[in-house]
Parts: sequence; structure tokens; C-alpha cells
Amino acid sequence: MGDGAAAAQQETATSLPKAEQRKLDSDYLREPLLSELANDLPNFSEDALQILKFHGSYQQDDRDKREKGKDKTWQMMLRLRSPGGRIPAQLFLALDELSDRLGDGTLRATTRQAFQMHGIPKADLKEVIGTIVRNLGSTLAACGDINRNVMAPAAPFEKGGYPAARRLADEIADLLSPEAAEGSYLDLWVDGDLSYRFSPPAAVRRARKRQLEPGVFSGSEAEPLYGDTYLPRKFKVAVTVPGDNSVDLLTQDIGLVAFTDPSGDLRGCNVYVGGGMGRTHNKEETFARIADPLGYVDAADVFDLLQAIVALQRDHGDRRIRRHARMKYLLEDRGIAWFRNELKANYFSRPLKGFRNEAKPKLLDYLGWHRQKAGLWFVGLPLLCGRLKGTMKQGLRAIVDTYQLEIRLTANQDLLLCNIGTAQRATIKAELAALGFDLPDAPPPLARHAIACPALPTCGLAITESERILPSVLERLDAQLRRLEIDKSVLIRMTGCPNGCARPYMAELALVGSGVNQYQLWLGGSANLQRLAQPFLQRMPLDELEQTIEPLLISWKQAGGRRSLGDHVEKLGDQAVSELLGAAA
Repeated sequence: MGDGAAAAQQETATSLPKAEQRKLDSDYLREPLLSELANDLPNFSEDALQILKFHGSYQQDDRDKREKGKDKTWQMMLRLRSPGGRIPAQLFLALDELSDRLGDGTLRATTRQAFQMHGIPKADLKEVIGTIVRNLGSTLAACGDINRNVMAPAAPFEKGGYPAARRLADEIADLLSPEAAEGSYLDLWVDGDLSYRFSPPAAVRRARKRQLEPGVFSGSEAEPLYGDTYLPRKFKVAVTVPGDNSVDLLTQDIGLVAFTDPSGDLRGCNVYVGGGMGRTHNKEETFARIADPLGYVDAADVFDLLQAIVALQRDHGDRRIRRHARMKYLLEDRGIAWFRNELKANYFSRPLKGFRNEAKPKLLDYLGWHRQKAGLWFVGLPLLCGRLKGTMKQGLRAIVDTYQLEIRLTANQDLLLCNIGTAQRATIKAELAALGFDLPDAPPPLARHAIACPALPTCGLAITESERILPSVLERLDAQLRRLEIDKSVLIRMTGCPNGCARPYMAELALVGSGVNQYQLWLGGSANLQRLAQPFLQRMPLDELEQTIEPLLISWKQAGGRRSLGDHVEKLGDQAVSELLGAAA
């Protein structure tokens, strides 16, 4: 056990902040959740709902239905854990049925490649999660102070490094899965049926045993890696291949770029650390950050390095101030040199090498038809804001059911139908056209990469609208670009609050809710998601969007060339951009 773990144990023996004490008292994420599942109340207590997050669920109410003097309309949002966005046909069919029968009738693809369900009554939560578990799914650690869903390129290509990247994402999800909490999860949702306990590959089992070794060991036999209070805050990991930035790599706590040999076996990874999007309005100590390059690690040491980084954050992350608890603040406060030295001194003794050269990253989306391998195809379908509902949802269910197709979700909230045989392709293409997907590879340019968070009416943190109005915002901006005769697209993201669930701070143009129908205006991210945007306006009325940005758009047009809007903003500099935005006032 390293010095940090010893210090954490000493702190546990004295006083803990409420959030930490709650985890310590929960019996590894059981209570008071288990007790409150048995009562007839329509909602959970604050203590129970904070533990519920580790099981993949948030408590919400429909803010459209709030009435003064009346109880809130309580409901649960449930998020799955699906590494690399993979959803087998059996699981999708179960989710579709559950969402219609016990939810609000919709499914929503998230920006971390998982489905969310909304509108679940507390009384039905056990049935919903139990059904998911029995149909090859899980919600464990989809939320909470723990490693979240591991991302990877969704495309099921059987070429290059793609199979190795997908496999590594699956293995990392198993490697960083909690030990004791899995037992609690099965106790709560499937009455302790251990037949659903995950069984990781042999290499992962061997690596997990090394969680008991000095440095990485938390001091807790029950949770060797995480310890009895888990992590200070959420933790996010993504894997990709050189050149493919479909996973928004630099926004992750750990980002891995996997290199393979000619036969497709993993050689090693470039490792990035310390990215994160969440921030709080008017709290300058909170900010978005892109990850730092740490080094290159050989394939044989990848698992141990990952466990070491998690252990370092476990021991050194800020457990006193939750808004300062993410690993990005540790990197920002102490620097990458300290991080690398601390890692080597106390957690990971093997060498980190210099970075390998990577191809220039691109934001890939896999929309349209692609050859998966000989005899098999997949098709990428654009889903604006990731929402599946109505006749589109019914039609996709029929296709998945008929052909038993696997689904994979992208970080851009789109959906891939996979494992389509050549003989089935024409029929499925016609069925998709009947659902409105006649040209799946050619959605409207602004909509292609635009994403938004759910915001109102369900998210308790939302300040204003996001998902529900994104389509109209895109239509307005498209009309403006056409009027100005600008034949270039813009990467647009929108959120209803500053928490950054749609990763707005990487966009070329982002709207971040700061008041009712008012937004911060962020500009200057790059089209390939390599540069942070910057805030230029704090409370812009949405009605003034077009007139506010028009001088900037005209400047972009006059500059000519192929430069993106984000690159144009970067070249102009903050002062010139501010002057252009102010010219419309």
C-alpha cells in the first residue's frame, strides 16, 4: 500500500465529507438502497439515490409536470454499461420492450455509447434492471464515483487495429469493474443469482490479482483497487486506433491509442491522462481540460498501468471538495511531470517510453454502408440527439428482431446495424428507406456531428433547453449559412447547463445554458476535436444568436480558403473575435 492509500485510510479513521462517509457506510453500495427498494414511497432518500448512481440510475422528476403545492412526478433514468457501444440483439429487444412497458417509450443513445431509459417508476426499477441483467446487459458503474463505460470506435471493422481496440475496451471494463460492488449489484437486482457474475479473460483475471500488490492495493480486501470509498469522482477511459477520434479521446481521464502488428495483435498504446469536460458557472476553479500525453506503454504492461493510474487518482484525488475531485485537477495542480514521477515511484515501476507517431486524428462517424468483412456489412444511421422513438423505434426493432442484428452505438449518438449478410442488404436497405433512412450517409451537414444533452424536462441540473430545441437551432443556423452563401459546415454542440455532458467545450460553436433561454457562447474548438473552445459571451439570449455571430461568419467567408470556423476563430485571436461579436450589439 502506497503512502497515499495509507493517508486515505487514516482519514477514513477520523472524519470524512458526507459524500465519502455515505459510500463507507453503504456496505459496498447496498444500503440504504436495498431497504428503500422494499418500501412503497415513490422516491428514494438523498442517501439512497447517491448510492443508486453506482448501479446506473439517477432519480429525476418531469419538470413539465411540476405544479405548486403538489408532489413531484418522480421517475428514474437508467443508463447501461456497454463497452464500445455493443448492444446484442437480445438485449436491444429487451430494452425496447421495457421502455414501452415501464418507461416513457423512448431509448436514447448517449455520448458515451450506451442506451439510457427514462420515465421508470421506482416500483419497477428492480424488474427493469433484473431484465437487463438476464438479457446480457449491465448497469453497474454506468454512473457514480467509479470507472464509467469504456469507449472504443463503434465500427465493427475486422481490419487494422479495430478488433484489438474493441477487445481492449472490453478487457478494461472487466479490469476496472468493482469487486464487492458486483455482489451488491446482483443482490439488489437479481436476488443474488451469482450465475450472472462476470467472468473476465485469463489475462484480466491475472491482472486483477495484482490489485493486491503494494502501491495499487487500496488496503481493502473487499475492494482491492477502489477501496471502501471508491474514487473521489467519476472516471472515464477510451480506446481508439491511430487517426480515429470518434471517441473524443482528449476529454477522457485516460485515453489510449492502440498500435498493432501486421497480424492485428496489440503492440502497445500511447497514453493520455487528465481530460474532462465538467465545470460550474461562476466557479473559475472549475474548467474543461484536454488530456496530457503521458507516454507509450507496451502491451504486456497496459493493464498494470491502468490500475496504477486509477490507484494514484484514488489516493491523491481531492475528496474534500467534490467539484475539485476529478483527475484533471490533479494534473492541472501538480503537472504531468509530478504525475509521471509519482506513478513511477509508488505505483508503476516499469518504463514508459516516448510517444509513437500517430496519424492525424479525424472525427469519424461511420454513417452509411460499409463492408465489415467478406460477406458482412454494417450501416450507420444518424440519430439526432440519439433519441429513438415512435415509428422509427418500432421499425428498427422489427429489423433487429427479424435479422438478429447486433447494434453498436457511437459517441456521436448514432446507431450502427451490424452483421448484415450480403443477401440481406437490399431488403434491409429498403426497410430502412421506409423509416426515413434513404440516405443514411448524407444527413444535413450541421446535424451530422451536432450533439446535445437531454436537459429539460428530466435532468435536474438543467438550467434551460438543449435536446428539444437543437433541431430548430440547426435549422436557423443552416438558413443563415445559406443566406450568407457559406458552403462549409460547423461542429455544433449544445447543453442545458455547464456540466458538459455533450462535451460542448470541444466544439467549433457551442451553446451552454446559463439562464432561461440564455446561453454562454463558446467558439474555437477544432473539427477533429483536438482543441478546447473558449467562452466569449456569458448570457446570450437565444433569439439573438444569428445577429450575434453574423459578423464573425462574414469574416470567416471573407477569409476564403478551406479553414474551418474553429481554426478561423483561433487565427483571429480572442480580441478580434470579441470585437466581431460586439459589432452586432
